[in-house]
Amino acid sequence: MTRRWVVLTLLVVVIIGIGMLAVSLHYIPLHPWLRGNGNGNGNKICVVVTILPEADFVRHVGGDRVKVMVMVPPGASPHTYEPRPGQLKQISTARIYFKVGSGLGLEQKWLEKISAINPAIKVVDTSKGITLIDNDPHIWNSPANAKIMVMNIRDALTQADPENAEFYTNNARAYMRELDALDAYIHSKLDRFNNRAFMIYHPAFGYLAAQYKLRQIPVEHGGKEPTARVIQDCIDNARRYNLHYVFVAPQFATTECEAIAKEIGGETAPMDPLPANYTANMYKIADLLAEEFAG
Repeated sequence: MTRRWVVLTLLVVVIIGIGMLAVSLHYIPLHPWLRGNGNGNGNKICVVVTILPEADFVRHVGGDRVKVMVMVPPGASPHTYEPRPGQLKQISTARIYFKVGSGLGLEQKWLEKISAINPAIKVVDTSKGITLIDNDPHIWNSPANAKIMVMNIRDALTQADPENAEFYTNNARAYMRELDALDAYIHSKLDRFNNRAFMIYHPAFGYLAAQYKLRQIPVEHGGKEPTARVIQDCIDNARRYNLHYVFVAPQFATTECEAIAKEIGGETAPMDPLPANYTANMYKIADLLAEEFAG
């Protein structure tokens, strides 16, 4: 066989091989990452939430099928925060607004304006099914309430994207198991104590106290700085319940708490009501409370 025929034969083999590969690729589905499955940035469900814990809930349920924008940044208060122009511009492209729905100041003041900016946005009330206590808006700080909020988020994402209903259902179910484990841990840490009182500047854990039969003693009342009389009452209560900590959140000043802690020979300690990682924060809070109750 001449060299010319060898070259021609190899060329034919290569052409046939390429043709067979093309046919096989036509019939064999590519990996989703290669062919695109509707989860690229341009095809994600864009949603807005008010606070960081909600964002954590949405990401656990929606996974990589959602893109989440949080209205209230870390360190800010949802009672007083004013959205920035850039945030309002982003809202114009969102499909869903997951509101807490329990009476937060930002939502009361801005939701109507947000709907005007984006008339097509669907506002979902994540508090549906939760009973409010004394008009306390901090419903998320209870694992039982968190589960209800997660179910409301699951239902809304399923309605918006029914083709992926099973995906959202499975994710929600997995996160429910995490919340059940958290609930069991809190009971294991706190149920054995008789002294179940704790003091905190901003009363953001009323629902946690209600679920686990604790006594929350707030320093701040009605969003107002405590008077000298209130501070003295807190000192008296701290001594009555043999408290060692005055819990504070990064969203609020600590001057009054430091004064109370100094008077009782205790100290201030962090307790964040607006965490980015909900379960990790709740585990930490359970440990802090157990330490306080143990004296």
